[in-house]
Parts: sequence; structure tokens; C-alpha cells
Amino acid sequence: MKSKEIISRSEGAKDIEVCRDDSFSCLIVGFDSYSHNENGVEFWYARELQELLKYKEWRNFVKVIEKAKEACLKSKVKVSDHFVNVNKMVELGSESKRKINDYKLTRYACYLVAQNGDPSKSVIAFAQSYFSVQTRKQEIIERRMAEYERIAARVKLSESEKELSALSYEKGVDSKGFAIIRSEGDKALFGGYNTSKMKQRLGIKDSKPLADYLPSVTIKAKDLAVEMTNYKLKVSPDIKGRTPISKEHSQNNKNVRNALTDSGIYPEDLPAEEDIKKIRRKIEEEEKRIITGKAKRIDKIS
Repeated sequence: MKSKEIISRSEGAKDIEVCRDDSFSCLIVGFDSYSHNENGVEFWYARELQELLKYKEWRNFVKVIEKAKEACLKSKVKVSDHFVNVNKMVELGSESKRKINDYKLTRYACYLVAQNGDPSKSVIAFAQSYFSVQTRKQEIIERRMAEYERIAARVKLSESEKELSALSYEKGVDSKGFAIIRSEGDKALFGGYNTSKMKQRLGIKDSKPLADYLPSVTIKAKDLAVEMTNYKLKVSPDIKGRTPISKEHSQNNKNVRNALTDSGIYPEDLPAEEDIKKIRRKIEEEEKRIITGKAKRIDKIS
């Protein structure tokens, strides 16, 4: 194995081990070691990435960065979120300092840089794979977090609706009347579409719960309206029977709808999402594979 050297970076970073050869393990160590973290966001300095990708001249590497920025723009991703201009002070041999331009590059930005790099460099091929896998991992993590959030919101809505059902029963409403109250609430929230019509609009089978196919923002909106109705039923003993409760619930849904539409969100226009029960089953199966040691590698999960 070829020689290695220990170098120390500025900004209080710990010593890092850098390989002089292009072996797979050495490249991984190098790319991992050069990463920085700021407020939980991983990034690489372009000047250091230039060294990793073996570009001798900064001016040539800047051309690659500009191509990467163009690719980012064409993908309709905000360039400034991934390519951040910074100035750094570097020490010269005479103990003087000079300001140089640099970039902070997110993992995605590094991936685009690698994609636009010199294909004749073996390290470029490695970088393309390295940042592609890392980006894929992050996408999977973010998707999973969004799925957990949606599941939690759905569970919370179910609990709130059970409480509303119990309160309504105490105030003289049977199961058929409660179904009407919920449908009228949906009608107020979805701009005139009751539960049945919203299912038709979203292509959901009539036997399936509407909330299982709604996005998180709509599930949370429904839950807020239900919680508002629950509160009013608890503090207002005069609200009894299906019609008064339905009126109260519809008004609360209308108020929540107004808050959404003021922000440009029209719940009836949001597309249906994957059945939340299927998502829960998928997560449970993956967790079982982890427990039994049969889990797939995260970068291979489809």
C-alpha cells in the first residue's frame, strides 16, 4: 500500500488521514474526512474538493462548478441553497494573508460537480458514485421521516375523531348522525366536496377511509377542526343533537379552510397520496428485516 500522510485543516478540525493512492478505501476515507458540518448540514469546501478531484488549477475547477450550477438550475432546484459563495483567508509564506474565493457545496452540489467533471479521471468516477449514494441515502431518510410524520398525524386524527364520536353520542347523536357530521365537516373543508365526492375526486374506493389518502397538511387540518369541535362540545352544554353539532363542526372546518386558502393551499386540489396502511405495512416489514438481520442496504431500497 502506498504512503499516507496526516494533514491538519483550519477551523479547529481534527487531523485527517489522506491517502496518496486511488484505492477504494483510501478514496472513501478522503471524501469522508473532508466533509464539514454546519447547523446539521453536511458540506464540502470547493477548494478542498478540487484537491480531492485532482484539479491542479482553480480556474479550471471553477468552470466545472459553473456547469454544475447550470445543471442545478435546469433541475429547478434553487442554486443558492447548494452553492454558497464564501471568502477565506489563506496564509502566504511571508506570514501575510490573502483573501480567496471559495464555495460551500452541499452533497447534492458535489454530486453535480462530479457529474460535470473530467470523465478521464478515475477519481471522478468514484466521486459520481460516492455522492450519488450519499444523496440517495439522504433522500430515503427524508422520505421516511415524512412518512412517519404522516402516520403520526393520521393516528392523532383517528384519536380526535373517536373523542368527537363519544362526545356526540353523549349529546344524542347516533352512528348514522355522526357520519353525516363528519361528511358535512369535509364539505366545509374541501370547498363544497363532502366525503363521498372527495373520494370520487381523488379516485378512492368508497370503502376506504378518505384520511388514509390525504397529505399530511390536510390530515392535520382535519385534526385541528375536530379538536376545535371537541373543545366547544366540552365547554358548551347547550350544543346538543346532530344539527347544532354539525353546524359547529362545519364552521370550524370552514375556519381552518380559510387559514389554508389564505396561504394558497386548496385542500380539494391536493393529489391523493399512497394508502397510509400500505406505508405502515412496508415500514413494519423493513423493521422486521432489520431485527432478523435481513435488512437491505439503505442505498438499495426502492
